Amino acid sequence: MQKINKHQKDYKEQIEKDKPELGRRPDWLKVRLPTGDNYNEVLNLMRKSSLNTVCEEARCPNLSECWSSKTATFMILGDTCTRSCGFCNVKMGIPNELDLDEPRRVSESAVNLGLKHVVITSVNRDELKDGGAKIFSETIKLINEKLPKTTIEILIPDFKGVENAYEIIMENPPTVLNHNLETVQRLYHAVRPQAEYQRSLDLIQWFKNKGLRTKSGIMVGIGEIKEEVISIMHDLRKHGCDVMTIGQYLQPTKNHLPVDRYVTPEEFEYYKEEGLKLGFLAVESSPLVRSSYHAEKHANLNG
Repeated sequence: MQKINKHQKDYKEQIEKDKPELGRRPDWLKVRLPTGDNYNEVLNLMRKSSLNTVCEEARCPNLSECWSSKTATFMILGDTCTRSCGFCNVKMGIPNELDLDEPRRVSESAVNLGLKHVVITSVNRDELKDGGAKIFSETIKLINEKLPKTTIEILIPDFKGVENAYEIIMENPPTVLNHNLETVQRLYHAVRPQAEYQRSLDLIQWFKNKGLRTKSGIMVGIGEIKEEVISIMHDLRKHGCDVMTIGQYLQPTKNHLPVDRYVTPEEFEYYKEEGLKLGFLAVESSPLVRSSYHAEKHANLNG
């Protein structure tokens, strides 16, 4: 069961008290059930290779679309996270011993799937000195060796702001460096209690200064207001973020933070238009957007 801290408990109670009755999910949030030969091929390969995907762990609504296209986001460093974010369905607890063979299995799976673009994310491993950065770096290295024409996006944790971990990533830099802010600054204590808003912005700026394409994403419908979304977009641009994703928050279980509202497609389109005005190279903004949605396009943008 997801454990919640005092900030999350208080916020959850406030949202439940003040929000209007949401009723059934609107039509724009309906998703297809995963089916098809390609879906089954990806599923079987992940099981055979003893690999995790954030597609499953986070209950991504685009799982059917992506897996049917034979693409997936690999989740490395195990399946147990050391943090207690109020929105996330990934298991929380004490992780298993680090799996040093994981980079090989990920790279071989990328070869077997014939991927032209690979997305790699992870749980938080705060008990490790480098936060797992060496595993990220080794995974990128092996994929580059086996698939030199394949582009790579990594969605990294904040590594507690340790620059040595950032340097390890840069030993084998990805095509796209993604780090999600997840929500507006006001909600950090409830949504990301072990994270810091400014630390995440500084991380993006650090990698941008190294010449990487940078990316970040947020959820909406978790208690923010429209003006706060525009504010975070300004902050991201000031810190060198090139690509932004915005999607609807969906409560994984009753133990997680509740949905405050269902954001309309029109409001998502407004955010996209405002983001492009601010200078983002791309803004993926719609109800079912998640971090790796259309990720292959972000690796090949001009600019």
